[in-house]
Amino acid sequence: MNESRAAIRYAKAILNQSVEAKVTEAVEKDMYSVVETISDSKELQDLLASPIVEGQLKKNALLAVFAGTNTVSQGLISLLVDNKRVSLLKEVAQHYIVLSKKIKGEESAVVTTAVPLTADLEARILEQLTTLTGKKVTITNVIDESIIGGFVLRIGDLQYNASVANKLNSLKREFSNSL
Repeated sequence: MNESRAAIRYAKAILNQSVEAKVTEAVEKDMYSVVETISDSKELQDLLASPIVEGQLKKNALLAVFAGTNTVSQGLISLLVDNKRVSLLKEVAQHYIVLSKKIKGEESAVVTTAVPLTADLEARILEQLTTLTGKKVTITNVIDESIIGGFVLRIGDLQYNASVANKLNSLKREFSNSL
């Protein structure tokens, strides 16, 4: 099964749970924290991806890192670890944010860059996205050095990939297809 579809299903389930418990704002704050913390920590990324580290150890580490978060957020961490899907945590958090914003009539854009966005550039992107969508838009900047340069913009179901890594992969495909 596609990991993205699985992440969306987990995000929807947690959103439903947070709506029932009337804690959507608190959980949304937690999800921003999850995305930021995982993006900023290579060690945490390695821990989540490691097939060697046992689930209980991952769960204990994550619950310690995210101590003080809402019980719904902690439940998500436990659920993902128990289902051996903890590697999806960051993606689930990103989808939760998007879905939560949508409920409030807002759009949430994720801009992935190799280096942090400057305040000026973020303001210009926000202005363009607000004009494009006609809605209030918030931006989450995810840092991923593997894209080398450029950016990947995801808003709703749309994704625009203007990363250097993507362009290099396209060139590689063109060369291999022409041989």
